[in-house]
Amino acid sequence: MASFLTLTSAVLAAFVVSALLTRRFCNPSSRWHVLDHPNERSLHTRPTPRTGGVAIFGSLIVAFAWWLPWTGTMPLLYGLGAGAGLVAVLSFLDDRTGLPVRIRLAGHVVAAVLVVGGGIYLPEISVPGLVSQMPGWFGKAFSLLFLIWMINLYNFMDGMDGLAGGMAVFGFGTFALLGLMAGNPVFLGINLVIAAAAGGFLLFNFPPARIFMGDTGSASLGLLAGGASLWGAQDGVFPFWVALLVFSPFIVDATVTLLRRLFNGEAVWEAHRKHFYQRLVQSGWGHRKTAFYEYGLMAACGGSALLGRQLGESGQVVLIVIWCCAYLILMGIVDRLERRKLQT
Repeated sequence: MASFLTLTSAVLAAFVVSALLTRRFCNPSSRWHVLDHPNERSLHTRPTPRTGGVAIFGSLIVAFAWWLPWTGTMPLLYGLGAGAGLVAVLSFLDDRTGLPVRIRLAGHVVAAVLVVGGGIYLPEISVPGLVSQMPGWFGKAFSLLFLIWMINLYNFMDGMDGLAGGMAVFGFGTFALLGLMAGNPVFLGINLVIAAAAGGFLLFNFPPARIFMGDTGSASLGLLAGGASLWGAQDGVFPFWVALLVFSPFIVDATVTLLRRLFNGEAVWEAHRKHFYQRLVQSGWGHRKTAFYEYGLMAACGGSALLGRQLGESGQVVLIVIWCCAYLILMGIVDRLERRKLQT
């Protein structure tokens, strides 16, 4: 009972503190009211504060400072926390003054090293019908690259009202349910608190957004999503492919868009508006309609992940094939909507 009450209070604290801080940062009189001015990548048209990520991260510090001492903190969480803290600080400096790309990337590498060095990495690749044990060095190298990509892809996908915050609520919320199903209370609690913190922020970020999370929020949430994916697979909460399915609305969009731009010979490091969610907004759907459809996709992925954990090998194979086909169809629909918009 005591553990349930402490976790419940931590979840409530994360939500309430995040909401209160976010509301405060929306006020122009706040010293944390740092504006994001529209650029060639932006979908917004007026300056909007971008310090919501500070509210999310601040609420996580408060909630975890209260709850974790009751859990008998796992040593591997130190590396995850240190990595997330480093990414948050560097990203805040970038939001305030701007940092060279090489400094940001170096920080992402160091953060990933902290997580992997702390003991969170993928020891094996598990797909239905096949479990492939990897050499220790390969598993760690793969985990480093995965973490760095998750940091950046989450940042790439934070370009529309309500999108990144919604993915955090659905993604980490699904991880929490998977932790409950696996009987892993620490994994459950960590993810539930993160989802709650994102939910408090989302109250003010849902379209039309009054505030953005900025790189402070998106980059640190990306690291936490990557770290939780590796941790869950490592502890047997779920096979790794389930984690990829949970966050596939972001992973597929960012990865396919990057590969398309590489194939077309474009400068991938330059800002753009070619992600599928950006193209939907520009095709006339707007932020709110696109957000609702994205939430439906996130919920479907989360529900499929919960189902997939219970299915046998053949059922899991069918589920993976269905989602591969679904994403091909969805990408085709976006292409068609964009062409129709250009013809009008």
